[in-house]
Amino acid sequence: MNIPEWFKPGFFGAVVGAGALAISGFAWGGWMTGGAAEKMASEHARLAVVSALVPICVEQSSRDPRVAEVLAELQETSSYQRRDFLMKTGWATMPGSSDPDRDVARACAGELEAHF
Repeated sequence: MNIPEWFKPGFFGAVVGAGALAISGFAWGGWMTGGAAEKMASEHARLAVVSALVPICVEQSSRDPRVAEVLAELQETSSYQRRDFLMKTGWATMPGSSDPDRDVARACAGELEAHF
């Protein structure tokens, strides 16, 4: 088969151009793989759920008769143990669930510190 003389440089130019386009697209153009997009979407969904559940945690804390005592203990607790402390109070256990949510407890502790 006779390939025209101009085909070889054109073909290599197209291959190099496609490679450069792919590299620049993924590095600077904001392109991503399907797996990375799914991971990012899952993380955003989890953050949205947590932010929707924090008001429930705050409401549960306000209904607790020992709220003042527990909040005083929470402030005395070190910052890295507050999540576990809040999980033990039961405030981070959402209605219909039997186990407390760690992410909700962390976010709720921050919210309680800001308001009380």
